[in-house]
Amino acid sequence: MARMVAERSDAIASLAEVFREHGYEGASLALIGKATGLGKGSLYHFFPNGKEEMVRAVLADIEQWFEDSVYSPLRDGEDADAAIATMLKETTKYFRSGGRVCLVGALAVANTRDLFAQAIRGYFVGWVDALQAALVRQGRDVEQARILSEDAVLAIQGAIVLSRALDDPAVFQRAIDQLHGRLAFDGTALDNSSGKRSF
Repeated sequence: MARMVAERSDAIASLAEVFREHGYEGASLALIGKATGLGKGSLYHFFPNGKEEMVRAVLADIEQWFEDSVYSPLRDGEDADAAIATMLKETTKYFRSGGRVCLVGALAVANTRDLFAQAIRGYFVGWVDALQAALVRQGRDVEQARILSEDAVLAIQGAIVLSRALDDPAVFQRAIDQLHGRLAFDGTALDNSSGKRSF
């Protein structure tokens, strides 16, 4: 059942699900209208530039959610371990244990990638940068933190794909559980020759 849409922002959640389910090309105005409860005239009133503007609005909404729920705590939280645990908990909820398509990831591998390249790059770079900042606050080497943060985002994105392909949320949860272990750091391993932690 379509939600009541009184203003542009009310349509974003429904639009996001249509694009997740059908992709950019497959999301017809008929499907969008059915999901939002809006006729063609109302859709173009809220989004004069059509589907491209709709996707940009959805991407902006996704970016804001990740900024508030994931990136900002990772970058600025006093307790890096708690921020990383929050990232894993919030992304598990957001992606519904692998049952929800990552729209940004889907757009990144579709033929529409160039159309939304800046937003796609910003999403992934923002995530990797923020996680790296938290890992460095744990006491990790900057370069090693970068590699680990890239691997973590890769693991989450890959787990979404595999979990959906196998229709098995346990696949996603196993990946998250493994990340809990890999991203935990007790700070006890030190390289005796340099005084730096070894990993």
